[in-house]
Amino acid sequence: MNVIQAEFVKSAAKPNDYPPPGLPEVAFVGRSNVGKSSLINVLSGRKGLVKTSSTPGRTQLINFFDINSILTLVDLPGYGYAKAPPALRKQWGPMIESYLSIRESLKAVVLILDIRRVPSDGDLQMLRWLEMYNIPPILVVTKCDKLSKNEQAKQKVIIAAAIRRDKGMLLPFSALSKEGRDAIWCEILRVLDINPKVESSR
Repeated sequence: MNVIQAEFVKSAAKPNDYPPPGLPEVAFVGRSNVGKSSLINVLSGRKGLVKTSSTPGRTQLINFFDINSILTLVDLPGYGYAKAPPALRKQWGPMIESYLSIRESLKAVVLILDIRRVPSDGDLQMLRWLEMYNIPPILVVTKCDKLSKNEQAKQKVIIAAAIRRDKGMLLPFSALSKEGRDAIWCEILRVLDINPKVESSR
């Protein structure tokens, strides 16, 4: 998709602080340091739309971004960062689940997995929540530039078995080469039932 406009809307910690429901929303979630901010920046075509950090666990609020005034990308807090203060770690789960359970405009969640890692307990919990609330998952494996094609294929089999999904559902992505950007956008637009040809001509 050709992104003409990508703007920060607001941050929120509680449902009362969410922006009014309107445009369809696609949320992004994954363990800390999985490359979530980089993925959103590449998809939006805006290098600094989401602040990236070498320190995991920096996303501590739910952040909303307007894309072309047709959909909203939502950056959820990263989970699983062991060095975060215990009180903060306890906030992340309820903050994420509250959003997943009540947000009417949420249409899909991009669950981001590091292709080099076996899915964590947090990843499996996230999949359980998505099933519970009937939210379609879009599964993206990041950092593919770190592995050869053969290694990627082997890791996809391992990851798919761990999450009990077909390996064909795993969309590869590299923030370095931007590999996978178009395929991920196609899947997002398909789930939202938005015609990419119409949107690209705007």
